[in-house]
Amino acid sequence: MRKAIFKVGVLALQGDVREHIAAIEQIEHGGAVAFAVRRPEEILSVDALIIPGGESTTIAHLAHTFEVFDLIKERIKSGMPAYGSCAGMILLADRVLDAAADQTTFGGLDITVRRNAFGRQVDSFEVDIELLGLHESMRAVFIRAPWVEEVGAKVEVLGSVSMTGAGTHAVAVRQGHLLATSFHPELTSDNRIHRYFLDVVCKG
Repeated sequence: MRKAIFKVGVLALQGDVREHIAAIEQIEHGGAVAFAVRRPEEILSVDALIIPGGESTTIAHLAHTFEVFDLIKERIKSGMPAYGSCAGMILLADRVLDAAADQTTFGGLDITVRRNAFGRQVDSFEVDIELLGLHESMRAVFIRAPWVEEVGAKVEVLGSVSMTGAGTHAVAVRQGHLLATSFHPELTSDNRIHRYFLDVVCKG
């Protein structure tokens, strides 16, 4: 009997859509396929969703414009696996510090995040970090990234970064069917975060 194809949608409103699709395609996962989604019928057709980086308020606004905001929010609430990188982390968070006046999120992750916590575009940086579940450190790319200020009891911290004068903050978290990172793994050749999403989170 033919194995069912596992469909991963990448929300194509802003951000590194092609890079996330390529990362999924590079994984020999036995049936997972990734494609861009932005319309209601496309959101309804997928088994899991990736929310790329970009500008969180813009992505939320466009999601309302394309009439998929409430649908995504409901599918996440109903248990659809989702992974958010950078702005995607903000959009999965239940609480946002330094939020714009009209900031809305899909929610689901019991975390408090701070927008642009690591600074502006010119403050972008790369660092090797240790992540729970990965045997070796990975290079993490931070671009106008958020960090996690608080986590709920059911949230698992997978990785943290220490900043001089700013303390240590979580930058990779998981809560059941939801995964989020402050950094952009899709901008490197290391697809272990995407593999973790498929092999662990989606099968959770």
